[in-house]
Amino acid sequence: MLTSFVLCKAQLPNVVAGSIQRIANFPSQFVSARNIDIWLPEDYTPTKKYAVLYMHDGQMLFDANTTWNKTAWDIDDVASKLIETHKVKEFIIVGIWNGGNTRHADYFPQQPYESLSGAQKDTISAKLQKMGRTTAAFSPNSDAYLKFLVLELKPLIDTKYAVYTNQAHTFIAGSSMGGLISMYAICEYPNVFGAAICMSTHWPGIFEMKDNPIPDAFINYMEVHLPNPKNHKFYFDYGDQTLDALYPPLQKRVDQLMKKKGFTNKNWQTKYFPGENHSEQAWNKRLAIPLLMVLKK
Repeated sequence: MLTSFVLCKAQLPNVVAGSIQRIANFPSQFVSARNIDIWLPEDYTPTKKYAVLYMHDGQMLFDANTTWNKTAWDIDDVASKLIETHKVKEFIIVGIWNGGNTRHADYFPQQPYESLSGAQKDTISAKLQKMGRTTAAFSPNSDAYLKFLVLELKPLIDTKYAVYTNQAHTFIAGSSMGGLISMYAICEYPNVFGAAICMSTHWPGIFEMKDNPIPDAFINYMEVHLPNPKNHKFYFDYGDQTLDALYPPLQKRVDQLMKKKGFTNKNWQTKYFPGENHSEQAWNKRLAIPLLMVLKK
């Protein structure tokens, strides 16, 4: 199967530094086909080894002119400056496009959802249908999405690029629902991922807090499944405007759990940004903080 991948250079995002290679319509037995955009830093060479940052919502990372809302993380700019100033290990970014209408199901942690009662699931399905996130009964697909990452995508990246393949140099990151799936990924595959960057993590799971059992389900799951703090790092952050306004009390509960499970400022940060909203511009402004935390030389 790996021999069928084609590197496609058509309609690539423009970047301020480095270069993008695209695997177009990556076929998977677990999820819908999607593009993978791989960012290589300036002077990338096969004679070195690079750390790898896997990032969700890959179509939103590099070039505002190519995104649906005309905003982007501009992560190539942030990453290049950190690398050029020798503040971080050299790394590549694997931007995994979301599946469009499958995004919510792909990114929603599956085991916490499956712990809900039938009545609770019905309530969640109704709320997501009302918001247009699903037309049928909601059914998360995140266990399959993580299999796609770990069993299909990572082996290809490890083969085609000059990267370290071990857990200590493999990281996962995202925002909102992408923050949730990053948390879930490191909990489910602690031997694969050494750090998770979870920005504006969407702890409600849906879009309101009334009669919402999901945050409790996430906390209960993390209580059991958080990885060993000795060799794993977490970064969380949140603002208090737009969708982020839901997050402060929920993130505080997560922070209490992190302390209880033995995480300290050596391997965990939670940052609060008053006045910041739920947007690519907001994440861009603070992106250097988690990158420096997990990739510091």
